[in-house]
Amino acid sequence: MNKRELGKSGLRVSEIGLGAMGMSLPYGELPDKQEMIKVLQEAVELGEHFIDTAEVYGPYTNEELIAEALAPYKDELVISTKGGIKLVDGKQVIDGRPEVLEKSVEGSLKRLKLEALDIYFLHRVDPNVPIEEVALTMQKLINAGKIKHWGLSEAGIQTIRKAHVVEPLTAVESEYSLWTREPEEELLPTLEELNIGFIPFSPLGKGFLTGKIDLDTDFGAGDARSALPRFQKEALEANFKLVELIKQVAETKKATPAQIALAWILAQKPWIVPIPGTTKIKRVKENIGAAEIRFTAEELQKLTQAADQIQIVGHRYTPELAKRVSL
Repeated sequence: MNKRELGKSGLRVSEIGLGAMGMSLPYGELPDKQEMIKVLQEAVELGEHFIDTAEVYGPYTNEELIAEALAPYKDELVISTKGGIKLVDGKQVIDGRPEVLEKSVEGSLKRLKLEALDIYFLHRVDPNVPIEEVALTMQKLINAGKIKHWGLSEAGIQTIRKAHVVEPLTAVESEYSLWTREPEEELLPTLEELNIGFIPFSPLGKGFLTGKIDLDTDFGAGDARSALPRFQKEALEANFKLVELIKQVAETKKATPAQIALAWILAQKPWIVPIPGTTKIKRVKENIGAAEIRFTAEELQKLTQAADQIQIVGHRYTPELAKRVSL
């Protein structure tokens, strides 16, 4: 698989990465560990050398899973992990204090069995801790050789600018796809200006853009999507217009809807690296196939303009989760 540089950081990663969250923090039933080891190993064999995890996935078990599965490939990989969210009485709590992040890095190094973390993200911005303090902490950890690069997840424009001045950011993570276009307004222009890479999570709309979800889909009590406004029946009915559009394009390109959705993201900027998550090797292969799809300028413009005309119904987060996205 081809590689892309994240901004001007010098860090090159496979142009499609693998988001590992669903292997330990599932949409529904927890996947079988041995099966996930096989999926991770085959994904790397197929060229996905960029793996994204976080200490809170599991919690903690996802990093251990990756260490166990990918030990033979350790020197070939770029692994990103995240800290700044802890569990208190079973609930996730944001905590970005320097001492907490330093402890988090030590824990991730131990669980991933690495001497240095390739990329360490602040998982969510803590409104009680100045972002400049976080950036100084990252600077300290970089100078100590414990992390090589750092980034922010779900951070706003002003937060990014303030952090970048203190210690340059390599990448920012946020949701971006054909049904989550908000980053185009301010985030993408800012990242381009500052030479920061962009890593979109949920590039397939948490499975919606694959065309595999319909009104009869039972997400189940353990599936977080069941609580999201965008996945309620009325919203789904309206949002199916986008899926139909993607399916039409997929037919003309002899591809799957998932491949079209990913190829559209790849066509936006050369410093964007999506990280679709999956627990199935056939989906890994399908996603990797998106890298082979090319749009003409006319095809890309036509798809984008058609998507612009579709009003997406429902917020991507519940009101409580939305509070964790910084400004």
